[in-house]
Amino acid sequence: MRETFIVASNSSSIDLGLRKDRGASAYPDTWYRASAKGIVDRPRLESSLQADVCVIGGGFTGLSAALNLAELGLDVVLLEAERIGFGASGRNGGLIGSGQRKDVLETEQMFGMEQSRLLWDFAEAAKDEIRTRIEKHAIDCDLQKGQLVGVHTKRYAGWAAELSAALAARYDYPNTHALDAEATRAMVATDDFVEGFFDADAAVIHPLNYALGLARACTEAGVKIFESSRVTGYTESEPSVVSTAHGAVKARSIVLACNGYLGKLEPRVAGKIMPINNFVIATEPLGERANALIGGRFGIHDTRFVVNYFRIAEDTRLLFGGGENYRPGFPRNIEGFVKPYMLKLFPQLADVAIEYAWGGTLSVTVNRLPHIGRLPPNLYFAQGYSGHGISTASFAGKVIAEAITGSTARFDTLARLPIRRFPGGTLLRYPGMVLGMLYYGLKDRL
Repeated sequence: MRETFIVASNSSSIDLGLRKDRGASAYPDTWYRASAKGIVDRPRLESSLQADVCVIGGGFTGLSAALNLAELGLDVVLLEAERIGFGASGRNGGLIGSGQRKDVLETEQMFGMEQSRLLWDFAEAAKDEIRTRIEKHAIDCDLQKGQLVGVHTKRYAGWAAELSAALAARYDYPNTHALDAEATRAMVATDDFVEGFFDADAAVIHPLNYALGLARACTEAGVKIFESSRVTGYTESEPSVVSTAHGAVKARSIVLACNGYLGKLEPRVAGKIMPINNFVIATEPLGERANALIGGRFGIHDTRFVVNYFRIAEDTRLLFGGGENYRPGFPRNIEGFVKPYMLKLFPQLADVAIEYAWGGTLSVTVNRLPHIGRLPPNLYFAQGYSGHGISTASFAGKVIAEAITGSTARFDTLARLPIRRFPGGTLLRYPGMVLGMLYYGLKDRL
């Protein structure tokens, strides 16, 4: 099952195509920005500070790590290159799925039942972390429940029933059920799905408002947050010195929470991830047409390799994500790039205006499992969420905080996941990825 996600932070020049004629600290022009609640201007780091931990990146991973560390009594400084939630945490589809990016049928084959169950339990804890934070900090982020996976090809016939049965029997999770074509179409008005899989305990949020709420909670817990403070480097020493153009932070530990925007900041792990770009459009408000299109405020995605994901927003507009590219920079006409994907599923929306179109950068790993670990002498990192990042990133921040304060069991389990380098490392990964995605894209179309 997938969870749609578009970036972590410490954003780099890959984003410049979206921010033409805007200041370096501006948010991109997305529907999330237009409906944001609680944006606060935070200062740039312009001095030298000391802290127990310096967190690099103001997305879900960094905010979660900072908040959990502060609650454990540590002095934390968080540095964000742009704005809080500027990257994926403020641009993604908002769908929060159950489990890992690989479903349990796959993780059982990869790791065996015991490890698969442990990974499932971690993902359930991740969902609980998000729900707990929303309630505890009164975060107004339009939390909704439910997610439907639309099966787009008869080749996958029976998958939904098999997965639902496995979750109920082996994972004590009775919250899913399979749908035939007629029942699926009753929930989503498209002829594209031959079956469906519905998870009543999955969720949907307004991701930027959730990130802003986490940032407010961080500040209340004592975290010092600096925006427009791009990290230029750090020393491999104890303590480390983390440098920006205008200041520095001396810290006993560093949390690297950059994901798709890592760039050249940390060559030791850059070759384990592939940054790719994903795109979203938002229609005009649909009014009563929204109810005829989708029978509820749940999230939907399909089973294509290049996934389509969509949902009805609070103001009745359709948010639709579709299409990827595998190079720095976005298409000049994002609306023109994404709209054909939407019309393939919903030709009845041909007359509907598109009011927002945006893109962002995520990172994937070779096997689509998260890459979490520690580098000597004192750096912790999490990346490569592969489209399943809202809950995975939030949980990664939490287990990093646990590890830094001495409780390493959950962190070590995730750090042991086998993550291979992309063939050719950072130099040749793009040509190989393009060939691979062209192959899978052709399979999707066929």
